[in-house]
Amino acid sequence: MVREGLTRLTGNGNGNCNNDDCPNVYRTASGSFVVQGDVSEAFTAPDGEGLVEIPEETLREAFRALGW
Repeated sequence: MVREGLTRLTGNGNGNCNNDDCPNVYRTASGSFVVQGDVSEAFTAPDGEGLVEIPEETLREAFRALGW
């Protein structure tokens, strides 16, 4: 999947985090979500999965973008 096929819900210039290296939430064409954040080592994820950590405000921004 390429980033261009995703709808970016967060980090669109609101605040000081508008570069591609910031925590972000994206929505896919099928309605699922892709989360970008710092790698977390809270526990070992199953094979084929990964853990990322994002700030609460990033999720709140995504919810607002979706009208939730």
